[in-house]
Amino acid sequence: MNIGKRMDIPSLIIGVVGHVDHGKTTLVQALTGTWTARYSEELKRSMTIRLGYAQGSVLYCEGVEPPSSYIMHIDSCPNNVEPKLLKTVSFVDAPGHEILMATMLSGAALMDAAILVIAANEPCPQPQTIEHTKALEILGVEQLIVVQNKIDVVPPEKLHANYKQIKDFLATTKYTKAPVIPVSALHRVNVDVIAMAIAKLFKEPERVLGRPAIMQIARSFDVNLPGTPPEELVGGVVGGALMKGEIKVGDEVEIKPGVRVVAKGRITYEPLVTEITSIRYGEIEVDVAKPGGLVALGTKLDPSLTKGDALRGQVLGHSVPDAVQELRAEYRMLEKVVGAREMVQPPKLKARDSITLIIGTRFVNAVVDAVTSDEFEAKLVEPAVVFEKSRLAILMKIGGRLRLVGWGRVTS
Repeated sequence: MNIGKRMDIPSLIIGVVGHVDHGKTTLVQALTGTWTARYSEELKRSMTIRLGYAQGSVLYCEGVEPPSSYIMHIDSCPNNVEPKLLKTVSFVDAPGHEILMATMLSGAALMDAAILVIAANEPCPQPQTIEHTKALEILGVEQLIVVQNKIDVVPPEKLHANYKQIKDFLATTKYTKAPVIPVSALHRVNVDVIAMAIAKLFKEPERVLGRPAIMQIARSFDVNLPGTPPEELVGGVVGGALMKGEIKVGDEVEIKPGVRVVAKGRITYEPLVTEITSIRYGEIEVDVAKPGGLVALGTKLDPSLTKGDALRGQVLGHSVPDAVQELRAEYRMLEKVVGAREMVQPPKLKARDSITLIIGTRFVNAVVDAVTSDEFEAKLVEPAVVFEKSRLAILMKIGGRLRLVGWGRVTS
Protein backbone atom coordinates (compact mmCIF):
# COMPACT_ATOMS: atom_id res chain seq x y z
CA MET A 1 0.00 0.00 0.00
CA ASN A 2 1.53 3.28 -1.09
CA ILE A 3 -0.08 5.99 1.04
CA GLY A 4 0.55 8.86 -1.39
CA LYS A 5 1.24 12.38 -0.20
CA ARG A 6 -0.17 12.77 3.31
CA MET A 7 0.83 16.18 4.58
CA ASP A 8 -0.22 18.92 6.90
CA ILE A 9 0.94 22.53 7.20
CA PRO A 10 4.71 22.35 7.91
CA SER A 11 5.88 23.16 11.42
CA LEU A 12 9.65 23.25 10.81
CA ILE A 13 12.13 24.43 8.18
CA ILE A 14 15.10 22.11 7.69
CA GLY A 15 18.10 23.21 5.66
CA VAL A 16 20.02 20.63 3.62
CA VAL A 17 23.61 21.86 3.35
CA GLY A 18 27.09 20.64 2.47
CA HIS A 19 29.83 20.59 -0.17
CA VAL A 20 28.99 20.61 -3.87
CA ASP A 21 28.10 17.21 -5.39
CA HIS A 22 27.77 15.45 -2.02
CA GLY A 23 24.17 14.46 -2.82
CA LYS A 24 21.99 17.12 -1.14
CA THR A 25 19.37 17.32 -3.90
CA THR A 26 19.29 13.52 -4.24
CA LEU A 27 18.72 13.25 -0.48
CA VAL A 28 15.83 15.73 -0.60
CA GLN A 29 14.29 13.68 -3.41
CA ALA A 30 14.69 10.51 -1.33
CA LEU A 31 12.90 12.19 1.57
CA THR A 32 10.14 13.97 -0.35
CA GLY A 33 9.90 12.63 -3.89
CA THR A 34 10.67 16.13 -5.20
CA TRP A 35 13.69 17.02 -7.32
CA THR A 36 14.46 20.61 -6.30
CA ALA A 37 16.83 21.51 -9.18
CA ARG A 38 14.10 22.78 -11.50
CA TYR A 39 15.86 25.44 -13.55
CA SER A 40 17.41 24.84 -16.96
CA GLU A 41 20.86 26.05 -15.94
CA GLU A 42 20.81 23.81 -12.86
CA LEU A 43 19.81 20.79 -14.91
CA LYS A 44 22.48 21.55 -17.52
CA ARG A 45 25.24 21.97 -14.93
CA SER A 46 23.97 19.27 -12.51
CA MET A 47 24.25 21.59 -9.54
CA THR A 48 21.91 23.63 -7.36
CA ILE A 49 22.20 27.34 -8.13
CA ARG A 50 19.14 28.80 -6.44
CA LEU A 51 17.59 27.75 -3.16
CA GLY A 52 15.44 24.68 -3.72
CA TYR A 53 12.29 23.87 -1.77
CA ALA A 54 10.32 20.73 -1.00
CA GLN A 55 7.92 19.45 1.63
CA GLY A 56 7.75 16.08 3.31
CA SER A 57 5.99 14.38 6.18
CA VAL A 58 7.24 11.93 8.80
CA LEU A 59 4.75 9.19 9.65
CA TYR A 60 4.72 6.38 12.21
CA CYS A 61 3.72 2.75 11.67
CA GLU A 62 2.13 1.09 14.73
CA GLY A 63 3.38 -2.37 15.58
CA VAL A 64 6.67 -2.10 13.68
CA GLU A 65 10.12 -2.07 15.29
CA PRO A 66 12.09 1.17 14.86
CA PRO A 67 13.61 2.55 12.73
CA SER A 68 11.33 0.84 10.17
CA SER A 69 8.32 2.23 12.05
CA TYR A 70 9.26 5.73 10.80
CA ILE A 71 8.52 6.45 7.15
CA MET A 72 8.32 9.45 4.83
CA HIS A 73 5.08 10.27 3.02
CA ILE A 74 6.25 8.56 -0.18
CA ASP A 75 6.64 5.21 1.63
CA SER A 76 4.22 2.64 3.01
CA CYS A 77 4.10 0.76 6.31
CA PRO A 78 5.80 -2.66 6.23
CA ASN A 79 2.74 -4.29 7.88
CA ASN A 80 0.29 -2.50 5.58
CA VAL A 81 -1.38 -0.55 8.41
CA GLU A 82 -2.53 3.04 8.15
CA PRO A 83 0.34 5.25 9.39
CA LYS A 84 0.03 8.11 11.87
CA LEU A 85 1.15 11.55 10.69
CA LEU A 86 3.80 12.92 13.09
CA LYS A 87 4.97 16.14 11.48
CA THR A 88 5.33 17.90 8.16
CA VAL A 89 8.48 19.89 7.39
CA SER A 90 9.82 22.18 4.69
CA PHE A 91 13.26 21.45 3.24
CA VAL A 92 15.58 24.16 1.90
CA ASP A 93 18.16 22.71 -0.49
CA ALA A 94 21.14 25.09 -0.34
CA PRO A 95 23.76 25.29 -3.12
CA GLY A 96 27.15 23.87 -2.20
CA HIS A 97 29.42 25.60 -4.71
CA GLU A 98 31.79 28.18 -3.24
CA ILE A 99 30.68 30.97 -5.58
CA LEU A 100 27.11 30.61 -4.27
CA MET A 101 27.93 31.04 -0.56
CA ALA A 102 25.80 34.19 -0.29
CA THR A 103 22.78 32.25 -1.57
CA MET A 104 23.33 29.53 1.03
CA LEU A 105 23.64 32.12 3.81
CA SER A 106 20.40 33.81 2.81
CA GLY A 107 18.69 30.42 3.03
CA ALA A 108 20.24 29.70 6.42
CA ALA A 109 18.38 32.72 7.80
CA LEU A 110 15.15 30.71 7.41
CA MET A 111 16.32 27.43 8.96
CA ASP A 112 15.12 25.99 12.27
CA ALA A 113 17.35 22.92 11.89
CA ALA A 114 19.74 21.45 9.34
CA ILE A 115 20.96 18.24 7.73
CA LEU A 116 24.66 18.38 6.83
CA VAL A 117 25.42 16.03 3.92
CA ILE A 118 28.99 14.65 3.72
CA ALA A 119 30.00 12.23 0.97
CA ALA A 120 31.79 9.07 2.10
CA ASN A 121 33.92 8.91 -1.04
CA GLU A 122 35.86 12.14 -0.34
CA PRO A 123 38.11 13.19 2.54
CA CYS A 124 36.33 15.15 5.27
CA PRO A 125 36.08 18.06 5.68
CA GLN A 126 35.81 19.60 2.23
CA PRO A 127 35.91 23.43 1.96
CA GLN A 128 32.16 24.03 1.79
CA THR A 129 31.55 21.42 4.49
CA ILE A 130 33.53 23.71 6.78
CA GLU A 131 31.97 26.87 5.36
CA HIS A 132 28.37 25.72 5.66
CA THR A 133 28.89 24.38 9.17
CA LYS A 134 30.42 27.66 10.29
CA ALA A 135 27.54 29.53 8.66
CA LEU A 136 25.02 27.46 10.65
CA GLU A 137 26.91 28.30 13.85
CA ILE A 138 27.07 32.01 13.03
CA LEU A 139 23.37 32.28 12.18
CA GLY A 140 22.29 30.42 15.31
CA VAL A 141 21.06 27.08 13.94
CA GLU A 142 21.26 24.80 16.99
CA GLN A 143 19.81 21.52 15.69
CA LEU A 144 21.86 19.37 13.30
CA ILE A 145 21.83 15.86 11.86
CA VAL A 146 24.80 14.67 9.77
CA VAL A 147 24.25 12.33 6.82
CA GLN A 148 27.24 10.32 5.61
CA ASN A 149 26.07 9.85 2.03
CA LYS A 150 27.19 7.59 -0.85
CA ILE A 151 28.00 4.61 1.38
CA ASP A 152 27.21 2.39 -1.61
CA VAL A 153 30.31 3.50 -3.56
CA VAL A 154 33.11 2.89 -1.02
CA PRO A 155 34.49 -0.26 0.64
CA PRO A 156 33.82 -0.80 4.38
CA GLU A 157 37.34 0.14 5.51
CA LYS A 158 37.18 3.49 3.70
CA LEU A 159 33.67 4.05 5.05
CA HIS A 160 34.89 3.61 8.64
CA ALA A 161 37.86 5.90 8.06
CA ASN A 162 35.59 8.57 6.60
CA TYR A 163 33.22 8.22 9.55
CA LYS A 164 36.10 8.91 11.93
CA GLN A 165 37.06 11.98 9.88
CA ILE A 166 33.50 13.26 10.20
CA LYS A 167 33.48 12.75 13.97
CA ASP A 168 36.88 14.46 14.28
CA PHE A 169 35.59 17.42 12.25
CA LEU A 170 32.41 17.73 14.33
CA ALA A 171 34.57 17.80 17.47
CA THR A 172 35.96 21.15 16.28
CA THR A 173 32.43 22.63 16.08
CA LYS A 174 29.54 23.13 18.47
CA TYR A 175 27.84 20.12 16.88
CA THR A 176 29.99 17.51 18.66
CA LYS A 177 26.93 15.49 19.73
CA ALA A 178 25.18 15.55 16.34
CA PRO A 179 24.29 12.04 15.15
CA VAL A 180 25.99 10.73 12.00
CA ILE A 181 23.72 8.53 9.85
CA PRO A 182 25.25 6.41 7.05
CA VAL A 183 23.00 6.69 3.98
CA SER A 184 22.74 5.98 0.29
CA ALA A 185 20.36 8.67 -0.88
CA LEU A 186 20.44 7.27 -4.43
CA HIS A 187 19.18 3.86 -3.27
CA ARG A 188 17.15 5.25 -0.32
CA VAL A 189 19.13 3.23 2.22
CA ASN A 190 18.49 4.34 5.84
CA VAL A 191 15.87 6.92 4.87
CA ASP A 192 13.81 5.46 7.75
CA VAL A 193 16.64 6.32 10.17
CA ILE A 194 16.64 9.93 8.96
CA ALA A 195 12.85 10.06 9.36
CA MET A 196 13.18 8.77 12.94
CA ALA A 197 15.90 11.33 13.71
CA ILE A 198 13.78 14.19 12.34
CA ALA A 199 10.81 13.04 14.42
CA LYS A 200 12.74 12.55 17.66
CA LEU A 201 15.52 15.15 17.56
CA PHE A 202 14.22 18.22 15.74
CA LYS A 203 11.99 20.39 17.92
CA GLU A 204 9.80 23.29 16.79
CA PRO A 205 10.83 26.62 18.31
CA GLU A 206 8.29 28.78 20.10
CA ARG A 207 6.26 30.80 17.62
CA VAL A 208 4.72 34.26 18.00
CA LEU A 209 1.26 34.32 16.41
CA GLY A 210 -1.36 37.01 15.76
CA ARG A 211 -0.62 40.42 14.25
CA PRO A 212 1.55 42.06 13.11
CA ALA A 213 3.34 39.54 10.91
CA ILE A 214 6.85 39.70 9.49
CA MET A 215 8.00 37.52 6.58
CA GLN A 216 11.44 37.19 5.00
CA ILE A 217 11.10 36.87 1.21
CA ALA A 218 13.49 34.29 -0.25
CA ARG A 219 11.94 33.84 -3.70
CA SER A 220 9.52 35.70 -5.97
CA PHE A 221 7.82 34.51 -9.15
CA ASP A 222 5.68 35.34 -12.13
CA VAL A 223 3.54 32.19 -12.44
CA ASN A 224 1.80 33.25 -15.66
CA LEU A 225 2.72 31.18 -18.69
CA PRO A 226 3.81 32.97 -21.88
CA GLY A 227 0.83 33.85 -24.02
CA THR A 228 -1.67 34.01 -21.14
CA PRO A 229 -4.54 36.36 -22.12
CA PRO A 230 -4.53 39.63 -20.13
CA GLU A 231 -7.88 38.84 -18.50
CA GLU A 232 -6.45 35.57 -17.11
CA LEU A 233 -3.21 36.98 -15.68
CA VAL A 234 -2.70 36.59 -11.93
CA GLY A 235 -0.59 38.71 -9.60
CA GLY A 236 2.97 38.03 -8.57
CA VAL A 237 3.90 35.40 -5.96
CA VAL A 238 6.41 35.75 -3.13
CA GLY A 239 7.85 32.85 -1.15
CA GLY A 240 9.66 32.63 2.15
CA ALA A 241 9.02 32.16 5.85
CA LEU A 242 7.07 34.04 8.47
CA MET A 243 9.33 34.97 11.37
CA LYS A 244 6.35 35.92 13.53
CA GLY A 245 2.63 36.59 13.31
CA GLU A 246 -0.08 35.44 10.95
CA ILE A 247 -1.19 36.56 7.49
CA LYS A 248 -4.68 35.89 6.13
CA VAL A 249 -6.14 35.90 2.64
CA GLY A 250 -7.47 39.41 2.05
CA ASP A 251 -4.88 41.09 4.32
CA GLU A 252 -3.23 44.27 3.09
CA VAL A 253 0.54 44.03 3.48
CA GLU A 254 3.56 46.14 2.68
CA ILE A 255 6.90 45.11 1.23
CA LYS A 256 10.11 47.02 1.99
CA PRO A 257 12.53 48.36 0.78
CA GLY A 258 10.28 48.14 -2.28
CA VAL A 259 10.87 49.19 -5.87
CA ARG A 260 13.98 51.05 -6.99
CA VAL A 261 13.03 54.35 -8.63
CA VAL A 262 15.40 56.62 -10.57
CA ALA A 263 14.20 60.19 -11.03
CA LYS A 264 16.26 63.25 -11.93
CA GLY A 265 19.47 61.35 -11.24
CA ARG A 266 18.35 60.40 -7.73
CA ILE A 267 17.71 56.81 -6.61
CA THR A 268 14.95 56.10 -4.10
CA TYR A 269 12.99 53.03 -3.01
CA GLU A 270 9.21 53.07 -2.83
CA PRO A 271 7.55 50.49 -0.54
CA LEU A 272 4.94 48.26 -2.16
CA VAL A 273 1.44 47.77 -0.78
CA THR A 274 -0.67 44.84 -1.93
CA GLU A 275 -3.43 42.40 -0.97
CA ILE A 276 -2.89 38.70 -0.28
CA THR A 277 -5.02 36.62 -2.67
CA SER A 278 -3.85 33.08 -1.86
CA ILE A 279 -1.66 31.14 0.57
CA ARG A 280 -0.01 27.83 -0.28
CA TYR A 281 2.26 25.42 1.57
CA GLY A 282 3.42 23.21 -1.27
CA GLU A 283 0.27 21.56 -2.62
CA ILE A 284 -1.90 22.69 0.31
CA GLU A 285 -3.92 25.89 -0.01
CA VAL A 286 -5.00 27.55 3.25
CA ASP A 287 -6.55 30.80 4.48
CA VAL A 288 -3.94 31.66 7.12
CA ALA A 289 -0.12 31.64 6.96
CA LYS A 290 1.78 31.00 10.21
CA PRO A 291 5.45 30.61 11.16
CA GLY A 292 6.91 27.14 10.78
CA GLY A 293 7.20 26.34 7.10
CA LEU A 294 7.98 27.74 3.68
CA VAL A 295 4.95 29.49 2.26
CA ALA A 296 3.98 31.05 -1.07
CA LEU A 297 1.74 34.11 -1.01
CA GLY A 298 -0.27 35.14 -4.06
CA THR A 299 -0.65 38.91 -4.35
CA LYS A 300 -2.18 41.60 -6.55
CA LEU A 301 1.27 42.88 -7.50
CA ASP A 302 2.12 43.38 -11.16
CA PRO A 303 3.89 40.06 -11.92
CA SER A 304 6.74 41.98 -13.57
CA LEU A 305 7.71 43.12 -10.05
CA THR A 306 8.16 39.57 -8.78
CA LYS A 307 9.68 37.95 -11.87
CA GLY A 308 13.08 36.27 -11.53
CA ASP A 309 13.40 36.62 -7.74
CA ALA A 310 13.28 40.40 -8.04
CA LEU A 311 11.92 40.74 -4.48
CA ARG A 312 14.30 38.28 -2.84
CA GLY A 313 15.73 39.73 0.37
CA GLN A 314 12.83 42.07 1.02
CA VAL A 315 10.53 41.97 4.05
CA LEU A 316 6.75 41.63 3.92
CA GLY A 317 4.32 42.29 6.74
CA HIS A 318 1.56 44.32 8.29
CA SER A 319 3.83 46.99 9.71
CA VAL A 320 7.36 46.64 8.34
CA PRO A 321 10.05 48.97 9.72
CA ASP A 322 11.50 51.44 7.23
CA ALA A 323 14.58 50.26 5.36
CA VAL A 324 17.90 51.87 6.30
CA GLN A 325 21.19 52.50 4.53
CA GLU A 326 23.33 52.74 7.67
CA LEU A 327 23.75 50.30 10.52
CA ARG A 328 25.88 49.64 13.56
CA ALA A 329 26.79 46.12 14.67
CA GLU A 330 29.01 44.35 17.15
CA TYR A 331 31.18 41.84 15.32
CA ARG A 332 33.80 39.10 15.52
CA MET A 333 36.21 38.13 12.77
CA LEU A 334 36.95 34.42 12.32
CA GLU A 335 40.39 32.97 12.93
CA LYS A 336 40.51 31.58 9.39
CA VAL A 337 38.84 32.48 6.11
CA VAL A 338 36.18 29.82 5.78
CA GLY A 339 36.17 27.75 2.59
CA ALA A 340 39.76 28.45 1.53
CA ARG A 341 41.85 25.32 1.15
CA GLU A 342 44.93 27.04 2.53
CA MET A 343 45.19 28.73 5.92
CA VAL A 344 44.29 32.39 5.35
CA GLN A 345 43.65 34.78 8.20
CA PRO A 346 40.90 37.36 7.54
CA PRO A 347 42.23 40.90 7.21
CA LYS A 348 41.56 43.24 10.08
CA LEU A 349 38.36 45.19 9.44
CA LYS A 350 39.08 48.86 8.77
CA ALA A 351 37.35 52.02 7.57
CA ARG A 352 36.55 52.17 3.83
CA ASP A 353 36.66 48.38 3.47
CA SER A 354 34.13 46.97 1.01
CA ILE A 355 32.17 44.11 2.54
CA THR A 356 29.05 42.08 1.81
CA LEU A 357 26.51 41.58 4.57
CA ILE A 358 23.87 38.86 4.76
CA ILE A 359 20.93 40.38 6.64
CA GLY A 360 18.02 37.96 6.82
CA THR A 361 17.52 36.75 3.25
CA ARG A 362 19.08 39.91 1.77
CA PHE A 363 22.71 40.21 0.74
CA VAL A 364 23.87 43.76 0.30
CA ASN A 365 27.19 45.40 -0.38
CA ALA A 366 28.42 47.92 2.18
CA VAL A 367 31.34 50.19 3.00
CA VAL A 368 32.75 50.30 6.52
CA ASP A 369 32.42 53.85 7.84
CA ALA A 370 33.97 53.47 11.29
CA VAL A 371 35.32 50.51 13.23
CA THR A 372 36.62 49.56 16.68
CA SER A 373 37.87 46.22 17.94
CA ASP A 374 34.33 44.96 18.55
CA GLU A 375 31.91 47.24 16.67
CA PHE A 376 31.55 48.73 13.20
CA GLU A 377 29.35 51.22 11.39
CA ALA A 378 28.62 50.72 7.70
CA LYS A 379 26.83 52.45 4.85
CA LEU A 380 24.78 50.06 2.71
CA VAL A 381 24.90 50.40 -1.07
CA GLU A 382 21.20 49.47 -1.14
CA PRO A 383 18.70 49.81 1.70
CA ALA A 384 17.69 46.87 3.85
CA VAL A 385 15.13 46.24 6.57
CA VAL A 386 17.15 45.65 9.73
CA PHE A 387 15.93 44.37 13.09
CA GLU A 388 17.83 45.13 16.28
CA LYS A 389 19.82 42.15 17.62
CA SER A 390 19.52 40.31 14.30
CA ARG A 391 22.53 38.20 13.35
CA LEU A 392 24.44 39.02 10.21
CA ALA A 393 27.24 37.36 8.27
CA ILE A 394 30.26 39.28 6.96
CA LEU A 395 31.89 38.34 3.65
CA MET A 396 34.88 39.83 1.89
CA LYS A 397 36.40 39.21 -1.53
CA ILE A 398 39.55 37.14 -1.00
CA GLY A 399 41.35 35.39 -3.84
CA GLY A 400 38.65 36.49 -6.26
CA ARG A 401 35.82 34.87 -4.25
CA LEU A 402 33.43 36.13 -1.61
CA ARG A 403 34.49 34.39 1.58
CA LEU A 404 32.84 34.19 4.99
CA VAL A 405 35.17 36.09 7.32
CA GLY A 406 33.08 37.08 10.33
CA TRP A 407 29.71 37.60 11.94
CA GLY A 408 27.89 40.23 13.89
CA ARG A 409 24.75 41.30 15.65
CA VAL A 410 22.89 44.51 14.82
CA THR A 411 22.93 47.05 17.65
CA SER A 412 21.20 49.95 15.87
